[in-house]
Amino acid sequence: MMANLFSIFDPSANLGLPLNWIAIFIGLFALPWTFWVESNRFQKLFSIVTNQLHGEFKTLVGTSGAQGHTLVFISLFLFILFNNLFGLTPYVFTASSHLAMTLTLSLPLWVSFMIYGWINHATHMLAHLVPLGTPGILMPFMVLIETVSNVIRPGTLAVRLAANMIAGHLLLVLLGNQGPSISSSLLSFLLITQVLLLTLESAVAIIQSYVFAVLATLYSSEVN
Repeated sequence: MMANLFSIFDPSANLGLPLNWIAIFIGLFALPWTFWVESNRFQKLFSIVTNQLHGEFKTLVGTSGAQGHTLVFISLFLFILFNNLFGLTPYVFTASSHLAMTLTLSLPLWVSFMIYGWINHATHMLAHLVPLGTPGILMPFMVLIETVSNVIRPGTLAVRLAANMIAGHLLLVLLGNQGPSISSSLLSFLLITQVLLLTLESAVAIIQSYVFAVLATLYSSEVN
């Protein structure tokens, strides 16, 4: 049963190609044509969100960040957000629930941060392995602990996003499968529960996008 349950997340292959991975680009088609032509409510909301994110990410990065540094993390947030929200739409493939996508986002970011930090700020990176005030006898253990915590960062970023997205989808599928087998008196209660759960999942989709982008910003600020 578990194999059949998780099979809803398997990429389907047509003509030997997993074409449903194209769904990760569906956010590009969500932008209306008028966004590029005239001012509208969507553009105003989009500007408010991006300006707010720019202010927060600029504070996290600090003065050492280059101009336009926050654009990378704003784009990352919007990309994950579109995939999370469209994944709640029926018959739309949820790419963000797969480690193949989330690890592809987190691992290159982490590797680039590490390469930049060790090349340009090697002394700072070494000092970061031993927190201030650590007793001398504990320094080797702290170096080991900090190294391990640093290495697993891309994995924790990827697993956090994928696990949160797949958990809500599984619960929605489990509740949806109960519809044909329950009485009509309980059907209205099931529908209300699913609507509330869908609302919760929409909030989780937004929060997880924000958390992923904020943590990536924090990891970037540590190497400057």
